[in-house]
Amino acid sequence: MQAQKNYASFTTRPARSQYVLEQFGDVLKGKILDVGCYEAPLRELLPNEEYWGIDIVGKPDQVVNLEECERLPFEDKSYDCVMCIEVLEHLNNLHAMFADLFRVSSKYVIVSLPNCWCGARGKLAKGRGEILHYGLPLEKPLDRHKWFINVSQVSEFFQRAHPKNFALKDLRVVEKPRNPLLTATRKLRFSRDEYDNRYSHTIFSVFERQGD
Repeated sequence: MQAQKNYASFTTRPARSQYVLEQFGDVLKGKILDVGCYEAPLRELLPNEEYWGIDIVGKPDQVVNLEECERLPFEDKSYDCVMCIEVLEHLNNLHAMFADLFRVSSKYVIVSLPNCWCGARGKLAKGRGEILHYGLPLEKPLDRHKWFINVSQVSEFFQRAHPKNFALKDLRVVEKPRNPLLTATRKLRFSRDEYDNRYSHTIFSVFERQGD
């Protein structure tokens, strides 16, 4: 599947949740499980749906340590839509948790992952600066990335790693809005994959259950 391109910038979690609602509101219906919800901004944005958020910090409805559980504490097909936005990159057990999202969904799964190359590119080239979620602080941080991934890798993962009884319904790459002339110049210089790996910041996917 060829990824769609969106232009958006969300520097706060509520802004990102608003983007998710605007883009994927058609599948955010019924019983919704928000895996890694933190302060659960979508709870207020979905007042007519049955929302349930889990996390180890923030304001979850249920405290769950995703790195320490072998599977999510819910029965098969418990939720109409399961979402996991900017969470899996923080987990050593990324593959197991990704697979379990599909087990507890009866209809849809929404997953996003960041393009870590985008934020690190300029700082690596300059040889200075701090790369968010990486580095070596004196005190052990709570919010760490365990994977240094790019758009090409995430796109391939989303297209190949999902269960066979789910289909990839939507795949989109999000880039910060920029000067059109600058964007056009960069697209002439780099291939599509090279461009997205350098300048896009997030990859979203939507999966739909096809059968049992």
